[in-house]
Amino acid sequence: MPLLTINHKTIYRYTRPVAFGEHRIMLRPRDGHDLRVLSGDLEIEPQPMRLRWIHDVFGNSVAIATFDERSETLSFTSSVTVEHNPEDEFALTADDPAYFYPFLYGDEEFPDLLQFITPQYGDPNGELSAWARKFLDSEGPTPTFNILSGMTHGIREAFRYRKRHEQGTQHPLDTLQTGSGTCRDFALFMIEALRRLGIAARFVSGYLFIPGDRAHGYVGGGSTHAWVQVYLPSAGWIEFDPTNGIVGTRDLVRVAVARDPRQAVPLHGTYLGSPDAYAGMEVHINVVSVGEGPRETQATEKV
Repeated sequence: MPLLTINHKTIYRYTRPVAFGEHRIMLRPRDGHDLRVLSGDLEIEPQPMRLRWIHDVFGNSVAIATFDERSETLSFTSSVTVEHNPEDEFALTADDPAYFYPFLYGDEEFPDLLQFITPQYGDPNGELSAWARKFLDSEGPTPTFNILSGMTHGIREAFRYRKRHEQGTQHPLDTLQTGSGTCRDFALFMIEALRRLGIAARFVSGYLFIPGDRAHGYVGGGSTHAWVQVYLPSAGWIEFDPTNGIVGTRDLVRVAVARDPRQAVPLHGTYLGSPDAYAGMEVHINVVSVGEGPRETQATEKV
């Protein structure tokens, strides 16, 4: 089974020593039958007064650090080795209850899926709904795979990837109207479109592995990456990356799942000091196959 090593370092810089509030770190990959964490280490400088681990409401691993000293820099370095065994691209058969759309979720599953079916963002003029319905066959039931694959590749082909320096994820209508966004924007856009069709979808944060033979075709992996999980009866949660047109978990290392992107921020915290003390943030990430030379991606932000 392929082994991957993920090195992720974030450095915050300040013009003068500042105090730090609580920081939440969500960088540990999410174990599963297709992904197993073999080793992991988290180094923080300056060392926190206290570091504790919890599982959040979705079962994601979250480290919470609190500090008692001032510094001009604050760094977080995560080093993890995982066993990555991506499944083959999924395929539904005519016997599967979700083979054709529309389909129904079972009475036992529906209450737990309701939060992932209910749209979270406004669509006053029905633009998102209209875009989603473009993938339906007007003459009869539509194979569900065609909808999911069509959206995944449709976003990849019709929308332009661009990095944004603003914090957060933009409204899905902004993504639709501008035809552009980040991987987090594309994921949220596809999620909201699927929810308007009554299909359960949730947000995934993680890492994109960029192997040499596909390095020039992938985008969105400069910092962490984001994509979509869709729940289908009898098939379970299936991954779709609309930024790169990936169906399944090939080259995707899952860290966290959430109802909304705001619940899956890789690193979040505060500092105590004047606003002009903040000098910027640097992110350095390597995701490489064990035994392969390093291939680093870097994202730098300054405000």
